[in-house]
Amino acid sequence: MNVSKKRVLAALNNEQPDRVPIVDTIDWPILLKLADILDLPVLSADHPFQKMDLNCRTAQALGLDWVDSYHATGQVPISETHVKDKYGCVFVLSEHGGAVPVEGPIQDANDLVGYDMTKILSPEDLDPERYMVEQVGDTKACMMWCEDPFKISWMLRGGLENLLLDFALNPSLVHDLARIATDFNFAVIEMASEIGIDIIALEGDLATEENTMISPEHYQEFVKPYQTEIVKFTHERGLRIFKHSDGNMWPLLDDHVAVGFDGFHPIQPDCMRIAEVKAHVGDQICLIGNIDCRQLLCKGTEAEVESVVKETIDIAAPGGGYLLMSSNSIHPGVRPENYIAMVRAGHKYGNYKNLTAKP
Repeated sequence: MNVSKKRVLAALNNEQPDRVPIVDTIDWPILLKLADILDLPVLSADHPFQKMDLNCRTAQALGLDWVDSYHATGQVPISETHVKDKYGCVFVLSEHGGAVPVEGPIQDANDLVGYDMTKILSPEDLDPERYMVEQVGDTKACMMWCEDPFKISWMLRGGLENLLLDFALNPSLVHDLARIATDFNFAVIEMASEIGIDIIALEGDLATEENTMISPEHYQEFVKPYQTEIVKFTHERGLRIFKHSDGNMWPLLDDHVAVGFDGFHPIQPDCMRIAEVKAHVGDQICLIGNIDCRQLLCKGTEAEVESVVKETIDIAAPGGGYLLMSSNSIHPGVRPENYIAMVRAGHKYGNYKNLTAKP
């Protein structure tokens, strides 16, 4: 096993590798800017794996320790501002490149009859991941993003507010949606394990910066059991899995450790201090992220980026169990020069020979 892959998997085992692993999710506009700075070739726009190819080349050029991907959902434009995926979810496009669900295929319990996401899934939906494994599977860890059952549920309902009302007014529908989403995740993760994916990221926000979107009691009833199933299923296939949620996740953090996730991302610095998270659960779960991509990586200087990276490594890395990553992703607002400074600082300060042991 190549050192980069060993490095990431050791950290996700809450062990200490040779160096702090450096990882991230890099949006397409920044990949193009990095390609220009690093003089990387870019495949033609009609190549089916243009984006994935550049993602792999960028990881190699910068010395990143994983490459990541989202499995295809078959989104097609239905207007200038909206797209629809193969599962029947309609999204409005944002100016920042994201998409917000505004309509779903499940309006009430009657729509559940015959609805099966696993039958809509096809092997070709993971072709980007196959390409990734072929290109870097021997040299980097390969990671794939999947949606949390909570997120899939509110996508199917056409909006978060609809699902939150269901928590109070139609709890049986909430469980039915979570069952559909969980079985879908099983099918995706099974395919991922067969093609050589190493890590699953279960993404979907459960909190704002002030508090969680749902109460701990609702989380324990409607979300936690299904996450637990997915983590068990993933581990049985020899893959690692971590949870992503922005926001103030303190009220749910212990629950997520209990579920058995190998890691937690992104520890948003606006509302979670990584020193406190390290002290509270750092011996139980790998910490991922915390490098501010809202202000620091967008508006800071390269020197400021280096200083923050060094400080964060000094706090979070001793003893192992830390992946250096942004506090969400390397989105279009990030200065590519600042991202390069972040990566270089990780290489400069992340060697465990220079870090003190975990107390």
